[in-house]
Amino acid sequence: MTDASATAARRPGEQALTALGLGAPALDPADASPHSFPGGGRWRTEIPSCEGPEALTVVLKEASRLDVPIHRISQGSGVWMLSDAEITEMVEATGERDIELCLFTGPRGTWDIGGSTRTDSRGAGLRARGHDAVAGCVEDAVRATELGVKCLLVADEGVLWTLHRARAAGIIPADTTLKVSALIGPVNPAAYAVYERLGADSVNVPSDLTLDHLTEIRRVSGAPMDMYIEAPDDLGGYVRMYEVAELIRRGAPLYLKFGLSKAPGIYPYGHHMRELTLATAKERVRRGRLALDLLARHGADGDMAPLGSRLPGDLQRFEIPS
Repeated sequence: MTDASATAARRPGEQALTALGLGAPALDPADASPHSFPGGGRWRTEIPSCEGPEALTVVLKEASRLDVPIHRISQGSGVWMLSDAEITEMVEATGERDIELCLFTGPRGTWDIGGSTRTDSRGAGLRARGHDAVAGCVEDAVRATELGVKCLLVADEGVLWTLHRARAAGIIPADTTLKVSALIGPVNPAAYAVYERLGADSVNVPSDLTLDHLTEIRRVSGAPMDMYIEAPDDLGGYVRMYEVAELIRRGAPLYLKFGLSKAPGIYPYGHHMRELTLATAKERVRRGRLALDLLARHGADGDMAPLGSRLPGDLQRFEIPS
């Protein structure tokens, strides 16, 4: 089913360019994603890089001031960088507002002793190196979910499959959602489908995928997609704000992630980076407001999923061996 409001939305500059004889070709309805979130809606919002309770307070306050709806707040440094008290404070604050909190799991290659990630090829990337790194991710997952965290961010296929099996076995709660990091995000439909089958409930794709790439993915998978509308510099620094309506039309169900370019990296976070982290947290919310205002001006701000919704719907999975 093609979403009527998405195809009818005004495109940037459309009226002026048409008057000048420079109008663009009509949108092809066949390009539109046929998928949506369970319970309705084609897009949700996410504020990433919220590294602790203090940054969370800034995000929530700014979101209230600017009237920015938030479905999910995510953190990038990792469960292991937060105390039990800090995790509990974040769980309670997001729970009061019915916002999903997503924390990153465990050790990853970029902080490990292996040298391949520091070579020009960036070999292995964020993946968990060896049994002990996988074990650390599982330890983080168990600890976080026992403290009430309902979403876990993963950067390794083996960790994803292991946590999916742990979820099925009742080691972590069955309604825990698993989110794939942008740093291992798939760049073709076959790989996207594999992540879905390994247990991913949302998959962060790199922000340099073309609109046609999104359509290709949607022809094989309805698993929710995460995409930075503005990507951090270490992910390319892309700013795709004027494409938001078309990204939704092609990529739904889609999480709109409001990142920040031209800002230093903050992972792993510590109080030595406090002022930068709080300032960038506030600005990410403002960037979200700008993107939502643009959607509204183009008549494409309908079909947001209800606030408080978080589950992905029925997805395709590999069979778990007995």
